[in-house]
Amino acid sequence: MRNPKLVPYETIVRATSGEPEAIDEVLRHYSKRIRLASLENGHVNKDTEDNIKRRLVAALFKFRFDEREV
Repeated sequence: MRNPKLVPYETIVRATSGEPEAIDEVLRHYSKRIRLASLENGHVNKDTEDNIKRRLVAALFKFRFDEREV
């Protein structure tokens, strides 16, 4: 059973390999949280929002899966 609060594993794998559709899916999944974190005085700060998105994408490309079998 899939947990709707989590990004599917397959999507993370595709996003870490640079697939644009998967990266967009990850950004959409976190869009509400990103906007909430970007609020300043009740308004979304676009620079902050863009910075968070940029850092999330950068983190996806740095992510490495554990090589060990569980």
